[in-house]
Amino acid sequence: QVQLVEAGGGLVQAGGSLRLSCVASGRPFSIYTMGWFRQAPGKEREFVAAINWDGGSTDFADSVKGRFTISRDNTKNTVYLQMNSLKPEDTAVYYCATGMHSGLPGRTRHNYTYWGQGTQVTVSS
Repeated sequence: QVQLVEAGGGLVQAGGSLRLSCVASGRPFSIYTMGWFRQAPGKEREFVAAINWDGGSTDFADSVKGRFTISRDNTKNTVYLQMNSLKPEDTAVYYCATGMHSGLPGRTRHNYTYWGQGTQVTVSS
């Protein structure tokens, strides 16, 4: 059974930074794409970033491009989301996700099968 456990959320002022982490277990980590999504109150869950199996390819939503980076450590079964220059509109629950792809599967949530429980990120103005 695949399990994803996120950590690193919290309260930060606008302009600040946070680093989220997600530890995966239950299947080989290093051959699958990992993604991050977020969901703000009253809104749909939206794509944030993804990284392919070896970290050689990444994708970002336009709203976070240039501010967020995604990386992975396959020796630790962990994917990271470094969030800089945070804005109040980044406030959301952030979810780690993975599926059955090794490459970048596109930004729809339906391409991802397994999800973490989420971690809250709140950015104050």
